[in-house]
This record gives sequence, C-alpha cells and structure tokens, in this order.
Amino acid sequence: MTILFTIFIYFLVLLGVSKLTSRHSSNSAFYRGDKQSRWYLVAFGMIGASISGITVVSVPGMVDKMGMTYLQTCLGFIFGYVAVAYLLLPIYYKLNLTSIYTYLQQRIGNRSYKTGASFFLLSKMTGSAIRFYVVCIILQEYVFNNIGIPFVVTIIGMVGLIWLYTRRGGIKTLVWTDSFQTFCLLTALLLIIWHIIGALNMNVGEAVSAIIHDNRSRIFVFDDWMSKQNFWKQFVSGIFIVIVMTGLDQSMMQKNLTCKTLKEAQKDMCSYGLAFVPVNLLFLSLGILLSILAQKSGISLPASGDELLPMFAASGRLGNAVVIFFTIGIVAASFSSADSALTALTTSFCVDIKQRPHDEKLRKRAHLMISTVFIIFILLFRSINSTSVIDAIYILISYTYGPLLGLYSFGLLTKYRANDKVVPYIAVASPFVCYGLDILMQRFFAYHFGYELLMLNGALTFLGLYLTRINRKELVERPFMD
Repeated sequence: MTILFTIFIYFLVLLGVSKLTSRHSSNSAFYRGDKQSRWYLVAFGMIGASISGITVVSVPGMVDKMGMTYLQTCLGFIFGYVAVAYLLLPIYYKLNLTSIYTYLQQRIGNRSYKTGASFFLLSKMTGSAIRFYVVCIILQEYVFNNIGIPFVVTIIGMVGLIWLYTRRGGIKTLVWTDSFQTFCLLTALLLIIWHIIGALNMNVGEAVSAIIHDNRSRIFVFDDWMSKQNFWKQFVSGIFIVIVMTGLDQSMMQKNLTCKTLKEAQKDMCSYGLAFVPVNLLFLSLGILLSILAQKSGISLPASGDELLPMFAASGRLGNAVVIFFTIGIVAASFSSADSALTALTTSFCVDIKQRPHDEKLRKRAHLMISTVFIIFILLFRSINSTSVIDAIYILISYTYGPLLGLYSFGLLTKYRANDKVVPYIAVASPFVCYGLDILMQRFFAYHFGYELLMLNGALTFLGLYLTRINRKELVERPFMD
C-alpha cells in the first residue's frame, strides 16, 4: 500500500501542475506552448523525456555483455544534438512550423508530406506502446500484482492519467511536468545507487574505485571492426540516431519548438545533449555495482540483462525505500516519454493528416481517440505474449525512421525535384530491402548490422528518390535554406 500511496501522491502533483499550466488553454498552447517556454526548463525536462522506462531497466543490464561501450554511442549523441540544433532547428523556426513534417510538403510535395507523417504516426504509436507495455509488465510483476490490481486496470489507469493531465495544456503542460519527472527520475537513480553502495559496505570513493577497476568498465573498442561495439560504428551511429530519432521526430522536437527564439532552442538542445553522457554513466555504473553485489551475495545474474535492476530494486532485497525509488524512477521515465508521444501523435494527426490545426473540438476528440488506440495496442501486445514477435515488431518499427532520414536528406542536400507520386512506394520498400540485406549479410558473411542499419535504410530511400527524380536538369529554389 505504501507504493500505491506514493504513486497516488505522484500523480496528484502531476495533476496539480497540469491545472496550473493549462489555464486559458488553446490549440496554440497545446501544440506550441504559445512559444513562451523557458529554454532551461525544456532542456531539463527533455532529459527525462528522452530516457524511456526501458532505458532505466536496460542500460544497467548492458554491462555484463557490453561493458560501458554504450557511452561511445552517447558521445555521438552530443554531436548529433549539435547537428540538429544548427542544421534542422533554423529551418523549423524560419518556416514557423507546428509539425516538422510540413517541411516535406513545402520541399517535395503533399504525398511526401503525408508519407512522412504516416510513418511517424505508425512508428511512434507502435514503438511507444511497446516501450510502455514492457515497463508496465515490470511494474505489474513487481508492484501491482502484490496488491491485486489486474493488468487491464493498470494499463487503463496509467494511460487514463496521462490523458487527464495532458488533455488541456498539451505541450505547455509537458514542459513543466517533464521537468518534475526528470527531477524524480534522477533523484531516484542517485538514491538507489546510494543504497547499493551502503549494501556493499563501501563509501563513495571505494565504489568509484571498484567501478573503475572492474573488467566491465571498458568504454572504447578500437581493435575489432566486426564488433557491434566498435567505436566508430557506435559513435557515428549515435550521431545519426539523434538526427533521426530527435531531429526528425515530432514528439522530440515539439517541446524544443516552444522556446521563444531559435537561439534559446539551440541552447536548450545543446545543454541536454551534453547531459546524456553523465546520466548514462550513472546507469552503467549502477549496473556494475549491482553485478558486484550479486557476486558478493552469491546470487546468479539473470539470463536477461533487463532483469538485473528489477531483481534487486523491485523485489525488496534492498529494502522498501529502494522499491519506492525504483517505482517512482521507472514511472517518471515511462510517463515523460509516453505523454510526449501521445501529445505529438495528436498534433500530427490534426495538423498533418486532417490539416485542421485550429479545430479545438477535433483536437480533443483526437487526443482521446489516440489514447484509446494506445491502450488497445498495449493490450494487443499482452495477448501476443511472445518476446520474439515483439522484438521483431520493435526492429521493424525502428527501420521506419530510415525513410524519414532519406526524405529529409534529399530535401536538404539536393536541389532536385523528387517524383512525389512514387515517394510512398520508395519509403515503404526501403525498410523491407534493408531487412533482407541484413538477413543476407548474417547468412553469408556472418556480419550483424547494428545501429548502422538506420544509415543504410536512409541511404536506400535517398537513392530511390534520386533515381526517380522528375527532371534531372530542373532544380528547385530553397529560400528556407538561405
């Protein structure tokens, strides 16, 4: 009951913040925050919004097999955020966009615009639902089952609460709630680490020394080009992951576009981009400390790395305080990403698909409808109940960001006119070709693509657009690039 009471208080705070920030709300506030957001609040809140609940449980579990090599990707993130801040944000601000996919309409054509928005809607709905489902399964197993709450009630209740505190203020509310949730997430992370250090009978200095001298603390891999953990693969992939999954993702960009000026938005993006290295270093250090604790306690490490943190933090092995911290941390991480997704999906549906950005009744109905579809998707994944199927869906959905990379690259890097009529077919075919190439490379060359699949997918889309361009001599004017 202590956990349930803690979560109840947590949501009361969110609802209180929502009420304060959604006064005199309008479509402008819901979609754009009236462009009055303070850049430092956006930057702090984006840390939590970019760290999903899956990250909370997965990153600590990486260390047993991958060491700290994930930090190579995080270093790439920094350069990716700089690229988004100084290459994409100026275009979005100059065009005064509400939905970033409107750029595709102005540069390529209406079919390209609808294709980009549709890919986002499909990818974000499915990907966010899977992430939220995985987190809810963990909470259900370690928290809600113990107090007799069925899974269906858990899902409807949690998504319902997200709808409740975002339905009026939208993105204007999220700027504040995400800041609160980031604070809760980071506080919970530090307190869990503190309790684990105490369980190991160490002080902070001894814990740092133990992490540094642990054989799982390796960060850089330069000597194995075939490895997925090779530095250059991870680093370059990190750059493109941010460009695509932040710079070309409405849910990630929408809060950044609420800043008053381009300069403030750039400060916001570069600031939280720098935060990912120390934050993920903490998560990875937590994983090493948990592994040391397991060895010291004679406990076998779980087969899945995702079970490492829940095995200790949610099972009560470290006391009820850690259970509460873990619950708050994972709820904060999962909610700050899910609420952004639902708000962005509503925005894209109303602005891009229906093209009725000023229709307040449509926005309210769409927000409720998307929240309902979100619940249905989660319950569908529950009925599938197959890790292999869900993993396959998750992989295929991750491919769908590649066509967005190809579309924007063609628009930004060339002056050619694309054949807008064939764009949907190219965008759909590219992920399937990419998936086939991945299978062939594994079968005949024993080479496993990692994050570089994203770049390959984007390159295939770009190539298709280039080969099917309408007039090879006719170029388009791009005043928004001046």
